[in-house]
Amino acid sequence: MELTGAEILVRCLQEEGVEHIFGYPGGAVLYIYDALYSQGDPQKGGDQHAPVQHILVRHEQAAVHAADAYSRSTEKVGVCLVTSGPGVTNAVTGIATAYMDSIPMVIISGQVPTHAIGEDAFQECDTVGITRPCVKHNFLVKNVKDVAVTIKRAFHIARTGRPGPVLVDIPKDVSKEKCRFEYPKTVEMRSYNPVVKGHLGQLKKAVQLLLGAERPMIYTGGGVVLANAAPELNELVDLLGFPCTNTLMGLGGYRASDPKYVGMPGMHGTYEANMAMQHCDVLLAIGARFDDRVIGNPKHFAQNPRKIIHIDIDPSSISKRVKVDVPIVGDVREAMRDLMALVREAQAGGSAGKPLANWWSQIETWRKRDCLKYDRESRIIKPQFVVEKLWEVTGGDAFVTSDVGQHPMVAAQFYRFDKPRRWINSGGLGTMGVGLPYAMGVKLAHPDAQVACVTGEGSIQMCIQELSTCKQYNLPVKVVNLNNRYLGMVRQWQELEYSGRYSESYMDALPDFVKLAEAYGHVGMRIEAASDVEPALRDAFGKYKDRLVFLDIITDQTENVWPMVQGGKGLTEMLLGSEDL
Repeated sequence: MELTGAEILVRCLQEEGVEHIFGYPGGAVLYIYDALYSQGDPQKGGDQHAPVQHILVRHEQAAVHAADAYSRSTEKVGVCLVTSGPGVTNAVTGIATAYMDSIPMVIISGQVPTHAIGEDAFQECDTVGITRPCVKHNFLVKNVKDVAVTIKRAFHIARTGRPGPVLVDIPKDVSKEKCRFEYPKTVEMRSYNPVVKGHLGQLKKAVQLLLGAERPMIYTGGGVVLANAAPELNELVDLLGFPCTNTLMGLGGYRASDPKYVGMPGMHGTYEANMAMQHCDVLLAIGARFDDRVIGNPKHFAQNPRKIIHIDIDPSSISKRVKVDVPIVGDVREAMRDLMALVREAQAGGSAGKPLANWWSQIETWRKRDCLKYDRESRIIKPQFVVEKLWEVTGGDAFVTSDVGQHPMVAAQFYRFDKPRRWINSGGLGTMGVGLPYAMGVKLAHPDAQVACVTGEGSIQMCIQELSTCKQYNLPVKVVNLNNRYLGMVRQWQELEYSGRYSESYMDALPDFVKLAEAYGHVGMRIEAASDVEPALRDAFGKYKDRLVFLDIITDQTENVWPMVQGGKGLTEMLLGSEDL
């Protein structure tokens, strides 16, 4: 049977096991939408495969964000579909967000017919050129015979090596033309063969350093989560007995409830995590990239001598910002398994490692600074209090999405994640507006889970139209809006570094969020007293379990996020509160 390019695309998605695709129709992709509509029709190439459910968002940016979160919260490749021209340019922010955080995705974009490419046709843009800097790879399909193999390659590239988004641009005439369909069973690309196994010699050097350390530290990032290596990380940390810190992208990689977890490092990390990072003598970095928000000033970080072991799937990330002593390129899960085998072999041979009592004593001394303290008796609602109550009400087992500003830092500090893939956040690009579409994607992937979007009154308005999508598909997420009437993080920086000149950071014309939520058919609540926070959250997750609930929580306008490492400063130059100013 001959199928159109559009029908072949849909069959390819079925072969890949895709269950949901997020998108918005337009002229260049109407053949694809027709093929989605006709799934299961034997005359249109339908077969025994389960149909792909299309989720109609209200803006293309939200389509990419939702597919992104779908991937982050599962082990699957997220998929979205947008039309040419403004459809794909609207999607670029979401693509760049996924690219910065190494999220495996496939973006299908429509394009003007091949004969019109380069003619400034209606809704034409150079999709390949525009997206090249923010994708792992992209394709322009010019022949219908190449659709199936291109989709196979796109999924393979997206999910292997260091994951990332891959875009496939399909001209309208290619989606209309016909050919025989055969989906490749395997894919081979001579120019793309990522290394998986870590070098045995380097692993042995790493074990020697680790067992000889007096002040060891394990620093892990999003690579552990993406590689589904949290079980191996927990086993490795418990085997060695070393302190462990997880970056913003790595939260939940090692369980936060364990005393060996010292909190998040970096700009808004804990005092004990930053001091341990700076003063350790051997640092084991796993799936992390020594980001500027994590280590602060590289020159300051390099002042203290230490040996650094770095395990990462991407060789370009090793010694990129910080010179390392033992580079290990490979899949972090495989590398940790091999590392543990070597450690156990060494321990069986009598190499138990150095005693760490003095090191742990020092860490406990740093912990006593209680760097995350805040006024728990305040009558004005503190954002930290809200997140702590959210953690209690959900039993610490919710999927938590967030936007960007003060609220994600508070959520990262006070929602103690014991499992990976529960924290869904834009780490690298810092994209406002992701929280609600992230929550949509997570809820579709995990319909029975508790999903909370912790957001702010500035961020939520960037994709608030997706309340309509939530209504259409009955997605009962809980929106926890920490409303301080400011662009909070901007205000904090303006207070600390711009002498309190609050230029355009005050939100002077906010909507009535309760009425707005109700206008979309949801439940709205306004909470102004600290004593009402917990009852409102319990109602949201209990009484209104099957409804989207928008909790507009009026929080302290003056509250800042502490600790804080200012730009250009080193890890140990933290501000722990206003008294340090």
